[in-house]
Amino acid sequence: MMTQVAPAEESELSGLAETYVRSAPGAIRLAYLLTGDRALAEDLAQEAFVRFVARLHYIRDRHAVDAYLRRTIVNLSRNYFRRRAMERSFLERQAGHRPLEHVEPDVSTHQVMRAALLGLPVRQRAALVLRYYEDLPETQIADILRCRPSTVRSLVSRGLQALRQIPEVTR
Repeated sequence: MMTQVAPAEESELSGLAETYVRSAPGAIRLAYLLTGDRALAEDLAQEAFVRFVARLHYIRDRHAVDAYLRRTIVNLSRNYFRRRAMERSFLERQAGHRPLEHVEPDVSTHQVMRAALLGLPVRQRAALVLRYYEDLPETQIADILRCRPSTVRSLVSRGLQALRQIPEVTR
């Protein structure tokens, strides 16, 4: 199904096509000179033109297309290199860290621990889970459980003591 395009919209669309055909080679050339990468240059020029079309209704001087595209391409290339520098510094920082060794999960221990936790009273279980699995401080746990921090310490202590009584958990 073809949609009808109003004559004013059709002339605007053909004007955009003409603008793109006229401005694209210069935009690509500028982007290439800034980046040194042909594919990236084409991407940046395309992105700059897309941003131009999105801002078309706000642009006062329609003859300033080339200036708008140049400024947008410079900003896009600057952002690209800034992002690459951040990624590179992150990777360099990560290179100093030793990779984590892959450890197969111990399913039987997991099941025993789960059963032991489920055997605890609800408040003790909640205190232990919030403390050791969610790594929350006592004050936050106290807010969640609506009790005092000293009560949280007591719940955690009694819960750990109960878990230590189960032989399969302590092995």
